[in-house]
Amino acid sequence: MTLAEQLKAKISAQSALVKAAIDAGRAMSPEEQTQFDALEAEIKNLEATIEAQKKIEERAKDAVTPSSEPIYAEPKAHKPLWSHFGEFMFAVKQAATPGIAIDNRLLVQNAASGANEGVQSDGGFLVEKETTNELLKDTYETSVLAPMCKKYPISATKNGLKINMIDESSRADGSRQGGVLAYWEGEADLLTASKPKFGQLELNLKKLTGLYYATDELLDDTVALQAAVTDFFSDEFSFKLDDAILRGTGAGMPLGIFNSPALITVSKTASQTADTISFNNVNDMWARCRARNRIRAAWFINQEIETQLPKMTIATGTYSGVTVYMPPTGIAGQMYGTLFGRPVIPIEQASAIGDVGDIMLADMSEYLLIDKGGIQGASSIHVRFLYDESVFRFIYRVDGKPKRNKPLTPYKGANTLSPFIVLEAR
Repeated sequence: MTLAEQLKAKISAQSALVKAAIDAGRAMSPEEQTQFDALEAEIKNLEATIEAQKKIEERAKDAVTPSSEPIYAEPKAHKPLWSHFGEFMFAVKQAATPGIAIDNRLLVQNAASGANEGVQSDGGFLVEKETTNELLKDTYETSVLAPMCKKYPISATKNGLKINMIDESSRADGSRQGGVLAYWEGEADLLTASKPKFGQLELNLKKLTGLYYATDELLDDTVALQAAVTDFFSDEFSFKLDDAILRGTGAGMPLGIFNSPALITVSKTASQTADTISFNNVNDMWARCRARNRIRAAWFINQEIETQLPKMTIATGTYSGVTVYMPPTGIAGQMYGTLFGRPVIPIEQASAIGDVGDIMLADMSEYLLIDKGGIQGASSIHVRFLYDESVFRFIYRVDGKPKRNKPLTPYKGANTLSPFIVLEAR
C-alpha cells in the first residue's frame, strides 16, 4: 500500500468514528476519542512524510537535465539550500554546539555530492555550489588580467589540456604556419608541396588555496560574515591569479608572462635617468608589438608612473614637445588614459617603478587559462574547536601560460615581435 493509500485509509477510519457517534446522537466515547487521537497523529505523520518525499523528488528533478531536452540544454535552476553563505556558516557553527540538532540541509548538501571527506565524524561540510560559483564570479570581476585571457573550461574527468598549435617562429618564406609556402606556377608545371609544422601546448591544473578561520562571535552575525568572506577571498584569489599570470614560475603554479621565453625586453635609451619613462621608451615598445596584436593590446603600469605620463612629450623632430598621453576623459568618456590609442591600466602587480615590468604592453588574449569546476569549498567545525573557531577552505584548480613560446621574426625586418613587451630596468 502506498503512502497516499495509507493516508486515505486513516482518514476514512477517523471519519467512521465521528459518523458513528453523530448517528447515535452522542459524543465520542473515551475509547473512540483515544482511537481518533491516535489516527490524527498517524495522519499528520503520513502527511509530513508525503510532503518530504515531494520535496526530495522536486530537488532531484531540478538537478538533472530532462532526457527529452538536447544534451546542450542547461539544467533548470533550483532554489539554493541557503539564502546566503553566512547562513550556511552559522549552521556549521551550530552543528558543533552541544544540545543543538544538525541542520538537515548540511546533510542533504554533503549527500548530494556522493563520496567526500567524512562529513559529520570530522565536522566537515561541503560548501554549496552556488556559493562557490558566486565567489569565483566575484574573483574574476575583481581581477584585471584574468578576464582578458583566453579561458578554456576542463571537463570533470580531466586534469589538464593539450592543444595542438602551429609552431611558427618566423614569417619568412618557408616558415609561415610552421612551413606552409605557396608558389606561383606556370601552366603544366609540377606543383611544389609544403606542410605546416605543429607543436603542442600542455597545461596541467594547479591548486590555488585559501583557509578562513571564523570566530564564533563572527559566526553569530551571518550578514557580516557573508560580506567578510566574499570580500576577503574574492580579493585575495583575484590578486594571486593576476600575480601568477605575470610572475608565475610554472612550478606548482601558472607560467607567468615575465618568465615566458616569448617576452621581449626593450632596451632603455642611452643615459636615461633612473626611474623614468620617456616617449622613446613607449615608442620602442610599440614598435615591437606585432601589428595584429595591437588592436587588443593594453598598457599595464605601476600606478606611480601615472605622474610622468601627462608630461611625456616627443623629444625631437617636427613634433618636438607634443604630448603623447591622452588622460581619461571623465564620467561620460574613457575610463583609462591612452598611449597610441590603447588603454593605460594601473595594476598593483606591476613592478616598482624603474624595474623590469613597471610598464608592459600586452595582448592578454594570447595568454591561455584553464580551470575545472570553479572553486571547491569545504568547512570543518573541529580543526580550531578549542579556539571557538570554524575553518572554511577554498580550492581553485587553474593553470595558464602564454600561447607562444618564442618571439616572432617578421617577414621583412630584423627586430622580433611579440604580444608581450616590457622595458629594461632603468
